[in-house]
Amino acid sequence: MSGSNAKSSVIAAAIILVAAALLFLAMPRLVLAAGEVSPFLGLVVAVLFILGFFAIFFLRARHQRRRDDG
Repeated sequence: MSGSNAKSSVIAAAIILVAAALLFLAMPRLVLAAGEVSPFLGLVVAVLFILGFFAIFFLRARHQRRRDDG
């Protein structure tokens, strides 16, 4: 990784982590609100939050691999 790519990756990761942290701060209220409608819906919302967090990093790594190989 060159200096510019490393700096870009660190900035992107920091932005993703800050956005995820803000979403996770709001998550309890959203899950409780969804849980009032249906307990299953609350579970689904919580699972989507967790899977979404990992999906962002998975897709970003996949994109970088394709960019670096191509």
